[in-house]
Amino acid sequence: MQTEIIMPQLGESIAEGTVIEWLIPVGGRVEKDQSLLEVETDKVALEIPSPSSGFLTDVLIPVGQTVPVGTVLAHLNTDSPDPTVVSRVGGVVVRQMDLSPAEEDHYSPAVKQIAREHGVDLSLLQGSGGGGRITKKDVLDYIAQQDDTRKTVTRSVETEQPVTVTQDEKVLPLTAMRKMIAERMVKSRHTSAHVVTVFEADFSAVAKVRENQPLTYLPFVIHAVARAIRDFPVLNSSWGEAGIIQKRDIHVGIAVALEDGLLVPVVKHADRKRLTQLGHEVTDLAERARTKKLNPEEVQGGTFTITNHGGFGSLLSTPIIHQPQIAILGVGAVQKRTVVINEAIAIRPMAYLSLSFDNRVIDGATADSFMKKVKSYIEQEEWGQIL
Repeated sequence: MQTEIIMPQLGESIAEGTVIEWLIPVGGRVEKDQSLLEVETDKVALEIPSPSSGFLTDVLIPVGQTVPVGTVLAHLNTDSPDPTVVSRVGGVVVRQMDLSPAEEDHYSPAVKQIAREHGVDLSLLQGSGGGGRITKKDVLDYIAQQDDTRKTVTRSVETEQPVTVTQDEKVLPLTAMRKMIAERMVKSRHTSAHVVTVFEADFSAVAKVRENQPLTYLPFVIHAVARAIRDFPVLNSSWGEAGIIQKRDIHVGIAVALEDGLLVPVVKHADRKRLTQLGHEVTDLAERARTKKLNPEEVQGGTFTITNHGGFGSLLSTPIIHQPQIAILGVGAVQKRTVVINEAIAIRPMAYLSLSFDNRVIDGATADSFMKKVKSYIEQEEWGQIL
């Protein structure tokens, strides 16, 4: 029985997706729920599981192509593979019956010579000769078509951004995720009136708890931020033409760095969760973000964002607001520094906390009062009571 593999609906607002990689080769066997391909949208990169066990008989949509939701991407044979199929990609089928006993005899010397000179994979061509045989004209037409495509892309690039690429340089193609990040960051800077305020917090109380608990610093910051938002609910808002839209639920987004971009999975109802629960959830979300196992709804609905740039050693950052939110908190690296406490010099684990906020919605006094609360909750001594 043949099963269609379609581009899934990866979220209410997502209308298309890009095939990033086929994880199973054509003709290969895949088990039910085993990752079959990787798809990228403007919100998330996901590995799509196979709906059933079987053999991947053909791939209709090649790597790099973007198609609407519902498009048939490939076919899965849940019975047994077709032993006559040698390769079948992008709708081009080559069967064993089409080949003579030796592949070298299937193509003429002229065809093989041209293919070698231009790096053409003959298995991707549809032959127009007798019995589907690939002719010299087929190869030349294919090369001409590829040249026309390259010229069109070059003209487009030159029109959008006239740059000169020398021989010792190379152009790195933009992924869908990188394009999305670029567009959103520029849009955010043009949308919000960005202002940054910086506080320094003493993590001594947190460090004491971490001596006996396998927790990172981030769950403590999330807990402190969620508590402070309850004190200053305007931080849990977005800008609207009719007015400021204040959210009732506190959903904290956590920026997770990937190899080719950034994802922001969301901890839902962060103010209702205990410290250990936050720790487990953050670890799970971050791991599944890196392995592309997140569900679309897990990167949606955030009302406030935290970026832990200190994990890479950074001390201070001025992060860009994640629209349509009005603020984002940057957490710097926790380092032991000399500080003055009660007129005495002491060594304490300190970190800078930076808040980028939308000055259209809140002013500096409100932002500073909120940060003062975050700082006080981080420095509290009763962390052990809320594990």
